[in-house]
Amino acid sequence: MSSGGLAGLVVLVAAVCLLLPTASLAQLKVGFYSTSCPKAEALVRQAVTAAFAKNSGVAPGLIRLHFHDCFVLGCDASVLLSVNPGGGRTERDAAPNNPSLRGFDVIDAAKAAVERSCPGTVSCADIVAFAARDSVNLTGNLFYQVPSGRRDGRVSTENDALNNLLGPNSTAQVLIDGFAKKNLTVEDMVVLSGSHTIGRSHCASFLFRNRQRLASGTISPAYQALLEALCPPNPGQFAPNTTEIDVSTPAVLDNNYYKLLPLDLGLHFSDDQLIRNATLAPFARAFAADEATWKDKFAAAMVKMGNIEVKTGAQGEIRLNCSVVNPGSSSSSAAGIEMLFPSGTSSSDVAAEEVATS
Repeated sequence: MSSGGLAGLVVLVAAVCLLLPTASLAQLKVGFYSTSCPKAEALVRQAVTAAFAKNSGVAPGLIRLHFHDCFVLGCDASVLLSVNPGGGRTERDAAPNNPSLRGFDVIDAAKAAVERSCPGTVSCADIVAFAARDSVNLTGNLFYQVPSGRRDGRVSTENDALNNLLGPNSTAQVLIDGFAKKNLTVEDMVVLSGSHTIGRSHCASFLFRNRQRLASGTISPAYQALLEALCPPNPGQFAPNTTEIDVSTPAVLDNNYYKLLPLDLGLHFSDDQLIRNATLAPFARAFAADEATWKDKFAAAMVKMGNIEVKTGAQGEIRLNCSVVNPGSSSSSAAGIEMLFPSGTSSSDVAAEEVATS
């Protein structure tokens, strides 16, 4: 390559690197919209509060929506997309999400309110994070600040959801490994599992595995009898049937979830694992004994989870409609960057650190 050509490539690479967000720029912050959209968080809270007044079940739904968003491709609102620009089924079509995931209408209402106030400014990903926080506050009288500045992703596939979401029949080791892949600790996992203290679950998520638990003596026979009476024997009839995960205080975000586990009243196999596994049980027992500590750790873990693989700066976009990417959006911004480099030379060769943060 001539010196002139090499110089041109260096300039081009430098320009591209300036367009790629670095780790130092990829930081969320509390009050991100304080100037650009100062009413953003209040408008989201109004939408969540209005929905909660009509149906308190939206709160656990919104918390779960945030979990399922962050665990698949990071906290980028990809779970909200109803159409995959690349074709095929989306995350919300995947079995772990359909038909059980809820709260989409609340997010849409919040987004509409925010758009009226500050068009094209607040991401759907941040709205999901704010809505989850507000749901925690409404059910548990627990408030925490949410760092914001996330941007919305342009990709959502069924396979990504299937490969990243943990199921109700997961073993302790699968749970530990799954959270570790998201840079969350064993304690984070047990802490965040406490969100099961509110919400409901479909029969298909627990009945068959619990029959095995009954045989091994790890579920209360009386509790299993109640579940058997609730759930029809035909698996095809399971979808409409649900029950509370926490039979004690199902509408309150508290530590009773942990108190039920030693009584063999954990609804899911994965819940029961928290008290059976030698690594997890000390945390579960500690949180059963101290609600204040659990709540403090829960708030911190929610913030930590909300930082999983976030897109910031020039990454992603600010969706105008949370269920579809913006007109003209590409499903892969990296493809355009790769086109800038000669054959045999990739952006990862010259800007590995920047690409790693995308």
